[in-house]
Amino acid sequence: MKHQQGESMRKLKTLKFLTFAATLNLQKMLGLKLPTDPRWVNIVEKNIEEILTDHAYCEQKATSTAISMIVLFPEYTELVQAMTALVKEEISHFKMVHEKIIERGWVLGRDRKDEYVNQLMKFFPKGGSRVTFMVHKLLYAALIEARSCERFRLLSENIADKELAEFYRNLMVSEANHYTMFLGFARKYGDREEVDKKWQALLEYEAQIMKDLGKKETIHG
Repeated sequence: MKHQQGESMRKLKTLKFLTFAATLNLQKMLGLKLPTDPRWVNIVEKNIEEILTDHAYCEQKATSTAISMIVLFPEYTELVQAMTALVKEEISHFKMVHEKIIERGWVLGRDRKDEYVNQLMKFFPKGGSRVTFMVHKLLYAALIEARSCERFRLLSENIADKELAEFYRNLMVSEANHYTMFLGFARKYGDREEVDKKWQALLEYEAQIMKDLGKKETIHG
């Protein structure tokens, strides 16, 4: 009996270590300069309806972003193909979130102002070449996906609702893939050294924005 308990304890410690290591690897991959305070999940749990409504609109806006990339830069065939696939994926995520809302007896609320995105979009100056404009849009999209991925990870690891924990664990992988895709396209179409400098500067700026956020039951707030 003692042997079995000891074995169970070792497995639990191993699992906790692997979870901790995975978290560190994800944080390193995303490159975010200021992690979200885990207590943000406590705020979310007080109003699940609100976070699901906000999340649904995040997926809708992600769909719109992908469509805008197609409309603005149609001559970049590889980008258009990737965005076409992304439109399908993001709208399917919207449907999934909407179904969660319906299952719980709620209806989709009205769109919310995304203070995080509005502040983030002020970083790069307007003007410049068409390629520069595209790179900036790609970097914005990459960072929004990275922060969403980080928030989904927190929900998957800390929210008491097991169904939602699993739901966000699955979506976290998608967000990580989207982040690397957008950043990869920015580096592909722009000058790699210049793009990397802009990316690091944007990460620093985003960290300053995040100091005033994390207090609302929204994906980025």
